[in-house]
Amino acid sequence: MKFEIKETFYIDDQPIRLISGAVHYFRLAPTEWKKTLQNLKALGANCVETYLPWNLHEPKQGEFCFSGLADIETFLSIAEALDLYIILRPSPYICAEWDFGGLPAWLLADDRMRVRSQYQGYLQAVAAYYEVLLPKLVPYQYTKGGNVLMVQVENEYGSYGTDHVYLTFLADLLSRYFDVPLFTSDGGVEKLLRGGTLPQRSILATVNFGSQAEGQFAALRKYQKEHGIKEPFMCMEFWDGWFSSWEKAIIRRDPVETGEEVRKTLQKGSINLYMFRGGTNFGFYNGCSDAGVNNEPQITSYDYDALLTEWGAPTEKFFAIQKVIKEEVPTAQIAAPIYPKIRGIGAYPISAAVSLFSIVADISVPIRNDYPLPMEKIGQNYGYLLYRTNIAKAASEAVLKVVDAGDRIQWYVEQKPVATQYQAQVESAVTLELPKPCSELNLLVENMGRNNYGPKLIAPTQRKGIRGGVLDDNQYLSDWWHYPLEFTPQQLQKIDFHQAVIPDTPTFYQAIIHLERPESTFLDCRCFGKGVVFINGHNVGRYWHVGPVKHLYIPDYFWQQGKNEVIIFETEGIQINELTFIDTPLMD
Repeated sequence: MKFEIKETFYIDDQPIRLISGAVHYFRLAPTEWKKTLQNLKALGANCVETYLPWNLHEPKQGEFCFSGLADIETFLSIAEALDLYIILRPSPYICAEWDFGGLPAWLLADDRMRVRSQYQGYLQAVAAYYEVLLPKLVPYQYTKGGNVLMVQVENEYGSYGTDHVYLTFLADLLSRYFDVPLFTSDGGVEKLLRGGTLPQRSILATVNFGSQAEGQFAALRKYQKEHGIKEPFMCMEFWDGWFSSWEKAIIRRDPVETGEEVRKTLQKGSINLYMFRGGTNFGFYNGCSDAGVNNEPQITSYDYDALLTEWGAPTEKFFAIQKVIKEEVPTAQIAAPIYPKIRGIGAYPISAAVSLFSIVADISVPIRNDYPLPMEKIGQNYGYLLYRTNIAKAASEAVLKVVDAGDRIQWYVEQKPVATQYQAQVESAVTLELPKPCSELNLLVENMGRNNYGPKLIAPTQRKGIRGGVLDDNQYLSDWWHYPLEFTPQQLQKIDFHQAVIPDTPTFYQAIIHLERPESTFLDCRCFGKGVVFINGHNVGRYWHVGPVKHLYIPDYFWQQGKNEVIIFETEGIQINELTFIDTPLMD
C-alpha cells in the first residue's frame, strides 16, 4: 500500500483528487464523531483532516491525556472504519483559534522561552511530547494498513518566521516515525512560502486561502518552478467561514459564493474545507486574536459558519458545496446527511448557592509571595486567579493601579465590588474607600485566552494574571496570597454550598437535574452576566452577556442517566434562580 506525490496524488498507483474536510475531534463530543464523519462522506469527501493540540494532550509537563475529548486513536479508528483517508497535523503549533495556538502554557514558566525557534528548552519539550504522541499515530499510516496519507511539519510558519533549522529539526523528528509524506501549509504569497517550506527535503508545500484560487496557486506554481518541483496543488485550508469574538457580530459567508470559490479550487487541485464542522471551544481553550493594543478573545462557539453548525446540523452551505463537488467530480459519492436531535429538557430551579469568598480557602491551596506572580509561575494554566492582600492605611481611601496584567480584573475591598477593568483599562487608577485601618483587597483576574497567531506569540502578555505589581501611589504593595482557580473536577468537588452567599460577589450556583437519558441541548444564557458552566464536573465553556451567542451548546456526552449536577460560576454578582434548557440556539 502506498501513497505517492508526483504530478498528482496517487494511491496504489491510481490518481486521486483529495476532497477533505477539517474536523477537530477535540471540539466535538466523542458521541458525535461518527455522525460528523458520516456527514463528511455524504458531502462527497474522501478524506478528513485534523489538528492535534499539544496543550490538550500534555496539560502539565510530563502528564499526558489521550482519553475523552483527547482520544485521537478512537477518532482515527472511526475515520478508517468509514473508509475516509486522513491528513494529520500534529505540529507543535496549530493556530486554530485555540489557546496559545495549541502550545502548552507551562512553557511560559521559563523566562527564556522562545517558542517556534531553536531554543533548546522548547526543542526538548517538543521532542519529549513527540516521543509519547507519535508512536500512537504510527499504526494509522497508509503504509502500515491505516488511512493516514500525510503529516504536517509546521503550521503557517512562513507567516511567523524563516528559521529553516527549526523546521528541519521538526522534519527530522517526524521522519523517525513516519514514512508517509510530510507537508507544510502557508499563505499563497511568495515570501510566506519561502519562510515556511523545505523544498530541499521533498516536503509537499500547500497553501491556505478562502478565495481567488488562481492567484493563490499561481504563487505556488512559481515556487515550484523555482525549485524544480512538479507537485499537485492543494489548498490545505479553504476558509469557508470565519470565527467569532466577544463584542462583535457573527461573521457569515454566502453559501452560493462559497460554493463557486470551492469550484475554482477543485478545478485546480485538491481541497481541505476549513471547517467542515467547527464545534465548540470547551473549557478555557478558546484562543485570542491580536487586535493591536487590545486583543479579541474568541467566544465559546466555534461554529465558524461551517458546512455543519456547531451542533452538527447541515446548512445551506453544505448543500451548495455538495452540489459543486458532484458537478466537478462526478465520481464523488454523495448522500443525504444525518440531522442531530436537539431537545429542550426543561427548566430547573437553583438548589444551592455560595460565594467564592466564603469558600476560596477551602477549594484552593494558596501560594504566598512578596509580589504578585502570573499564573504560569505558580503552575496554573487557565481559569481565574484570586490575588489577596491587606492595605494598612491611616487615610480613608487609597488610589491603586495594577501594572501589566491580563485580561480582566475585578476589584473588591472587604468583599464589596469596587471596579472592573478589561484590557486598556487595566492600568488605570482605581480609588478605594478603606473602611478599616487594615482592609482586605481581593483582585479576581480572569485569563480570557492567549493569542493564537501573530507576533504576540512570544510577547510577555501571553502570561496571564498580574505580571508587574500593584501600586499604591508610587509604592508596590507586598505580601500577596494567590488562590488558583482552574476549576478542575477535583476542585469543584470541594465546593461547600452550605456556606454564605455574599451579595454582589462572584458566586457558584448549583442545580440538580434528573434525566431519563442523556440529551443534546442548549442552555439559555440570556439572563446571565459572565462566567463558566460545568456539567458533572466538565467545563462546557464560557458565557458573557456582551457576546453574539446567548446559549451554550451541551452535547449528550456530558450528561448521564439519572442525577446530574450543573454548577455555574457567575462573576458579575447577578442572582441566578433558574436554568432553562431549550432546543433552539439563541444568536444575535
